[in-house]
Amino acid sequence: MSRWGSFVVSRRRAVLAVSLTAVFLCGVFGLGVFDRLSLGGYNDPGSESAEVDRLMEETIGRNSADLTVTFRPTDGRTIDEIEGEVSQRLNRVDEQWLAGPPLTYWTAPTFAKQVLRSTDGSAALAVFPLAGDENARLDLVPKVQELMTFDAIDTEFGGYSVIEAAYNEQSKKDLVLAESLSFPLLMILLFVFFGGVVAASMPLVIGGLSAFGALAWLHLLSYFTEVSSFAVNIATLVGLGMAVDYSLFIVSRFREELRAGRDTRGAVERTVATAGRTIRYSSLLLVCGFLGLLAFPQAFVRSFGYGGIGAVAVAATVSMTALPAALAILGPRIDSWSRHPERIRRREERSFALWTGVARRVMRRPAVTAALILAALAVASVPAIGTELGDLSADGLPADHPTRAVVEQTQADFPLANNGATILVRGTDGVAPPPAEAAAVAEAANAVDGVAAALVMANTPEFAVVKAIFDSPDRTEGAYVAVDGLRELTAPEGTELLLGGITALSADGLDAIAAAIPLMIAIMVTATLVILFVAFRSVVLPIKAVLMATVSLSATFGILTWLFQEGHGSGIFGIGPGPLLATMVIVILALIFGLSTDYEIFLMSRMLEAKERGASNEAAILEGAGRTGRIITAAALLLLVVTGAFAISDLAMMRFVGIGMIIALVIDATIVRMALVPALMKLMGNANWWAPAVFARRRPAAPAENDTPDTVHAR
Repeated sequence: MSRWGSFVVSRRRAVLAVSLTAVFLCGVFGLGVFDRLSLGGYNDPGSESAEVDRLMEETIGRNSADLTVTFRPTDGRTIDEIEGEVSQRLNRVDEQWLAGPPLTYWTAPTFAKQVLRSTDGSAALAVFPLAGDENARLDLVPKVQELMTFDAIDTEFGGYSVIEAAYNEQSKKDLVLAESLSFPLLMILLFVFFGGVVAASMPLVIGGLSAFGALAWLHLLSYFTEVSSFAVNIATLVGLGMAVDYSLFIVSRFREELRAGRDTRGAVERTVATAGRTIRYSSLLLVCGFLGLLAFPQAFVRSFGYGGIGAVAVAATVSMTALPAALAILGPRIDSWSRHPERIRRREERSFALWTGVARRVMRRPAVTAALILAALAVASVPAIGTELGDLSADGLPADHPTRAVVEQTQADFPLANNGATILVRGTDGVAPPPAEAAAVAEAANAVDGVAAALVMANTPEFAVVKAIFDSPDRTEGAYVAVDGLRELTAPEGTELLLGGITALSADGLDAIAAAIPLMIAIMVTATLVILFVAFRSVVLPIKAVLMATVSLSATFGILTWLFQEGHGSGIFGIGPGPLLATMVIVILALIFGLSTDYEIFLMSRMLEAKERGASNEAAILEGAGRTGRIITAAALLLLVVTGAFAISDLAMMRFVGIGMIIALVIDATIVRMALVPALMKLMGNANWWAPAVFARRRPAAPAENDTPDTVHAR
């Protein structure tokens, strides 16, 4: 890193020009990403239910409720009297728009006819299975809506594609809102922290540049794999947040080196060699955290991983190219337009004294401090034992959103009009079974708890189709109970049963997430242990970092479960009560694990610098806490602003992420990082720095004593 620092200083204008040009081109290229994003990707493509979907579409057509239309006459006619007018419009629907024949009140068999008639008889329902993938289906929705608009008939549109469209549209609005709120707040907080306009603007500029670069990464990736539209949200959040954090550490270290008497060249070189080295390992840790999300089969989840990986990589790259070059050009002018520089310096000295004082008090009774903190965090973690995972639904939309209102009204008017389950009865020899065996499966399905009715719907040369109607709306607890019961049905001899349907897709997706979580954790933990061992040449510190991240995560999920699953915070935040959204749980898991080890590496790096200069274990702890306490707290506060902006999102899923990040950052950056870690390091003494002799000899050479600001001494 020292050579890179020298290179940047020597060619600062060229490095800055190339960096800005590259980011500008990335920004132009990145703007095209919005036309290539997927609006779906929520299901596991390798699941049994996904196979049922494919087989149905290839043969008799899918029967998914992609679009539902409620017809309610307003001129005194009955629903039977509007049949002719509606049928004329139905006949105008292009067959290429449909994955199967629409099911309507007027064309349905006797049993389904009752299901598609409202409980008061004033409305009728039509169900359209749309052709193509999620994006294609969403494009077809407005075309069908236009045809299904009448003068004397009120029509309301619902269905899974309409819900997905509502989520994606709301996410775009929330992203604009989050950015418009977070940027001004970040500028104010950075000005308060740095005390000057120039220094405060640097992290924000780097954050904006990183966000542009992250969009270019997603655009490029979209040519090779499916990328969800929600990846833009996570890329913006992480790119802005981490670029601001990295810039904060670099600018702070640069100013510290200038005040220690270095010239501009020396300050930049030293900053890149120390803070730059830390950022290198920090970004690797965060990338590995997001890499764990690629273990999941759903494109929606993997997209969060893609967005996070690209955002962190771009943030680190811009922070180590454009920012040092700009600092080399500015030099002492980094403090231009500052208010009372001497007052700022005294404030930083008071902050150093404050955090060293906290660490000193903690180390006086380390065992008591550690025991009390661990006990409190253990209590907070208890609810996490009962955490349940759930899936997306219309309930995640704002309470006053038109789509949510339509879905709720449809469920009330047509209680049995659900997608239910599709059971394919297939012979093991690849031939459809005799009709009697399909009828036996339907009879057995009728006896399953949660199934209102089941009947043989169709026969093909390859399989028979049994349709089960639930007595609960899709993707509710009652529907999941019915799916579990149907999975336990015994197939007639010589046949196999395949279960599909929207609730089965959801259940398979949740099972896939639960199955992949151990692999995700293994990837993150293994990568963290290896990277931190390389960074610190210590056996103990990487293990401690993983344990601290585990403690922070356990407490965070315990509080989230208590608030939202058990419902204690539902009235305040408008989430739950009910299972935690599975996809957002694993996103928070990746984010918090990465950030926890990120703050750990910044703290440990300053301690290691002191230790390598010959400081005792206690003195190294004090210097690390004193030098980084204010910066880590500020970094967490700034990231809290970025993520906290999502806490006011109208989408429950983004609100959940925002609130989860706020809780985790407060716990990790204060209680864990500034109190628990010093206490444990005091208890472990010199064992903190132990490594096999062959690795200990390979530690980076200690800087000369006069190369670094004075080390604080333990008392």
